[in-house]
Amino acid sequence: MKMLKCLVYTAFLIAVITLSACSINRKPINEQELINYCVDKVKTTMLSLNEADSLPRNIYPNQTKWNKVGIHDWTSGFWPGLLWYAYETSGDQEILNYAEKFTEPLKGVLDVPVDNHDLGFMLYCSFGNGYRLTKNKDYHDFLLVAADSLATLYNPKVGTILSWPVMVEKMNWPHNTIIDNMINLELLFWASKNGGGQHLYDIADTHAKTCMTTLIRPDYTTYHVAVFDTTDGHFIKGVTHQGYADDSQWARGQGWGIYGYAMCYRETGNEDFLTTSQKLADVLLERLPEDGIPYWDFDDPEIPNAPKDASAAAVAASGMLELSQLVKSKALQQKYFNAAVEMLTNLSNENYLSRDINQAMLLHSTGHKPNNSEIDVSIIYADYYYLEALLRLKKIREAM
Repeated sequence: MKMLKCLVYTAFLIAVITLSACSINRKPINEQELINYCVDKVKTTMLSLNEADSLPRNIYPNQTKWNKVGIHDWTSGFWPGLLWYAYETSGDQEILNYAEKFTEPLKGVLDVPVDNHDLGFMLYCSFGNGYRLTKNKDYHDFLLVAADSLATLYNPKVGTILSWPVMVEKMNWPHNTIIDNMINLELLFWASKNGGGQHLYDIADTHAKTCMTTLIRPDYTTYHVAVFDTTDGHFIKGVTHQGYADDSQWARGQGWGIYGYAMCYRETGNEDFLTTSQKLADVLLERLPEDGIPYWDFDDPEIPNAPKDASAAAVAASGMLELSQLVKSKALQQKYFNAAVEMLTNLSNENYLSRDINQAMLLHSTGHKPNNSEIDVSIIYADYYYLEALLRLKKIREAM
């Protein structure tokens, strides 16, 4: 028994020493170097694009250039948003010209009836960043119209914004709200402070509170979709659309929750939102695999042979960087800051950076596996949140 204890203790010491050596020898992340890499990628892509209403979305493993979509695709705002971020950090006038060029066509998004919740992704990432950097009054006024348009999907009986009107009949979901919708609330919060009125704040605030008790499970994993009754607004059930199963933990959804509730706390000061963001982050961190990048769904039975999702890591890293600046204690600040830096470090190695492989910044994202769509691809929103996270990291470190 004594010999066995000695062997166990020796093995433990070897493991600790090995882990310490790995930590010591690991190259620390250089965010400015990576930001420069991202800006170079943006420049390469922008010089290859001719039509301002044809926007990058994904690149499959056997391709080198972006496949493109029109302005009504839910991802249409991420490319203009990347241009605005690249301009913000570089001051490059040519990038500014392209940012304005690719933002302008998205005004057409509001030329048709509002049929989904994605106006925040589409218009706040583009016009929102544009207004933040230029104070263009035209952008300001358009964002107010966009916020009012998004608000038309709000159901006061339920207390949330309807995410997918098409699913009401298609899936028999009377009123459905998805975790992704948390990100679109920022458009409403912004508008409420910039001439849009208190009702937009109230909609966003109520939406977040309702989702906190329906989309968020007691163990702080998330449903993808919450289904509600429209007669009295009660919660019917939680289901999935892009995850593995109704009760599984879809990785990007967890990231949307971390990011969305941190933002909601920043806008409202509601401590429950802050706690929710923390708990969601804790659950994600507890389940990360060895390389620190989530599988597309943490409960896919094919793990470790399931696809990864770099986009989930990028969203979560950006959200946790914001979270690290909102929590009160130094220990928690350091916890979420370190976790975000670790995730960015893991995304920034030879396994996930595309380098010369294709026009994107990152490889290995998963869009919609149950639909056999965008599996193990480069995807535009992974790049958007990756660059956003790097810029947030730089600002935090400069303020230290």
